Amino acid sequence: MRQDTIVLTPKDLLEKQFKVDTRGYRPQEVDKFLDIVIRDYESYNRILKTLENEKKELVDDNIKLKQEIRNLKTKLDIIKTSSNEGVSNADLLRRLSNLEKIIYGKE
Repeated sequence: MRQDTIVLTPKDLLEKQFKVDTRGYRPQEVDKFLDIVIRDYESYNRILKTLENEKKELVDDNIKLKQEIRNLKTKLDIIKTSSNEGVSNADLLRRLSNLEKIIYGKE
């Protein structure tokens, strides 16, 4: 993944110790650390947004491919059915149903 842009680990956040001045923590040190945390969160957000977009594209492709498989199976069934010489009413109804599936895209 894109781990090279992430500086801090959860362990770093948990174990961070600031030096104490006479008036408390050194503000510059705390500010520097918080700047790093902010950059990491921004990086995480960019990564998450990118992954969500990739996931959406893959799901859309998957749906299209499944629909194409259904259509091809239906066409194959129609071809198999039409190649048989003896055609009954049941065969005609099945072929009609398959054609409706192709035209209207229903399962």
